[in-house]
Amino acid sequence: MDKAVERRLAAILVADLVGYSRLVGVDETGTLRRLKELRRELIEPRIAAARGRVVKSTGDGLIVEFPSPVRAVLCAVAIQHAMLVRDDSVVPDKALRLRIGINLGDVVAEPDGDLYGDGVNVAARLEPLAEPGGICISRSVYEQVRDKLRYPFEDRGKQELKNIARPVGVYALGPGVIVGLGDEQELLDAAPGRAAGGRWRTGTAVAAGVVALLGVGGLGWWTWRSPPAPTPAQTLAAQMIGEARPAPRLSMVLLPFTNLSSDPEQDYFADGLTEDLTTDLSHLDGSFVIARNTAFTYKGKSVDVKQLGRDLGVRYVLEGSVRRTVDRVIVNAQLISAETRAHIWADRFEGEWSRLGELQAEFVARLARSLDVALTHAESLRSLRERPNNPDAADLTFRGWAALNRPRSPSNTVEAIGLFEQALQLDPHSPKAVIGLARGLAIRARAGWSSDSAADANRIDELLTPILSVSPNNAMAHWSKGQALAFRKQFDRAILELDAAIASDPNFADAHAFAGLLRIFAGRSMESFPYFDKAIRLSPKDPTLHNFLFDICHAHSHLANWDEAIKWCSKSLAVAPYYMAYIDLATAYAWTGRTVEAKEAVEGLLKISPGYTVKKWANADWSNNPTFIAEYKRMVEGLRRSGLPEN
Repeated sequence: MDKAVERRLAAILVADLVGYSRLVGVDETGTLRRLKELRRELIEPRIAAARGRVVKSTGDGLIVEFPSPVRAVLCAVAIQHAMLVRDDSVVPDKALRLRIGINLGDVVAEPDGDLYGDGVNVAARLEPLAEPGGICISRSVYEQVRDKLRYPFEDRGKQELKNIARPVGVYALGPGVIVGLGDEQELLDAAPGRAAGGRWRTGTAVAAGVVALLGVGGLGWWTWRSPPAPTPAQTLAAQMIGEARPAPRLSMVLLPFTNLSSDPEQDYFADGLTEDLTTDLSHLDGSFVIARNTAFTYKGKSVDVKQLGRDLGVRYVLEGSVRRTVDRVIVNAQLISAETRAHIWADRFEGEWSRLGELQAEFVARLARSLDVALTHAESLRSLRERPNNPDAADLTFRGWAALNRPRSPSNTVEAIGLFEQALQLDPHSPKAVIGLARGLAIRARAGWSSDSAADANRIDELLTPILSVSPNNAMAHWSKGQALAFRKQFDRAILELDAAIASDPNFADAHAFAGLLRIFAGRSMESFPYFDKAIRLSPKDPTLHNFLFDICHAHSHLANWDEAIKWCSKSLAVAPYYMAYIDLATAYAWTGRTVEAKEAVEGLLKISPGYTVKKWANADWSNNPTFIAEYKRMVEGLRRSGLPEN
């Protein structure tokens, strides 16, 4: 071997821009400008801070070498999180999103700095498996970071990768999880060396942007500092308000929203938003929300969230603002940990001033849904940090719901069901665990991931009958029962259950989405669109948004509106990979004579569902409705024309 050639072990990161050709085709100048800004302002500084070396840079991708897998994963999470936040308000089909794959392996280093070998090849094969905005890592990387970085990677099992001799264990971190990790402080909380009950102090300037994200793992020196002892006055105050007891898990205070407009009349809108949201959040199962009268005593005052948490005995503080422009209303909200001041979640909502009456209800619904997901995820991570080996029933239930809130997959669903089963062994009467288990079983049965769907449907009935007898207005119970009825093809009864769920909770986005889907199964696709539209308006950043977008595509497919089907399935795939979206996309392209695009859609399908055939789709027994069956046969023929193998 040439002595100039070096072999070494390295962590390799491969990143690729999603939909680069499409973005350039729509707006070449703007896309290239945005891409250059992205690299200069966001990507390259984070790579440098993590001591990465850019091996190769193409028009839409990067290969980067890191001295350790921990640095590579931290850098990847930091980049993806920053990109998701940066393009938060950009419409999905224009947002810049990366897929990232990371592998630890042997590489061959050429004199010119280029790298070759399986270490690079595996990372390149992992990249397309990641969701847009997400990360896929090999098992070799996972084994190195699992005890150092407490990011909840999803185990996708061993997968055959093209031109790789042996199956590779794959672990994924989706964009919904990454953005839910919070801001820089939350990312630090998941880093090596963090211990419960105290806080870190660094001797370097990690407070500055990028280094704050990547200062873990050796960029600065760390020392442990114990929490300061409370003064006698603080101890007395804590005892008077009950702070001597641990704060309840889902405990929070909603500070009055600040009116940033010059018009004092907007105070009414800001106050109304605060009051309605306080009411909605108090209805979340297991929540403890400080009453409006107490919260409003802080209106217009500057507060220290840590002190506020101690004073009120809560874990979380929600604060926000309302601003009116000439014809728009903009609401910003952020959820903060009262214990660490870490920003756990933030969002921005915007609407037309002329719709002010509707906006208040719409904003409240969207905020409540987003906060439910964010709080559940935060408590799940907290329990993993504080009680990794001794979880109680509530811990297990939070972890189960966090798994259900992630993008739907067999592994996420199985994980959730297992966690709810464990929770019920510790507390057989936990309504939240019972309903979570019913929902997990319903998802598994409807998606065809169950070995015995009929048994799952029967168990859903057993679980929910006592719940509905005591709480007949429980929206989630009606949703799950509707799922079981749909599996039995009793669509009219299922629609009644979903209508009951919506009547009990008009802000239940999943209920609106499934009510629309049931109408497709019932041969009434034209009626479904208002339900899907409502679901997206209620939860525009939902963890299952790609499902909502696909449902619209699927309704258009059943109606043979092929151009609309292409548009909506493309939107779905821009959010997350989904095998059914590729099926409908291939079908629509085939029926419109776009053979090249149909072939590309088939390739996308086979990449995430190897071995899929026309026969598998044709034999799927979704509905016995004659209208549905006739429409479905037309879709099967389109899939056959797309070039997908028959058997």
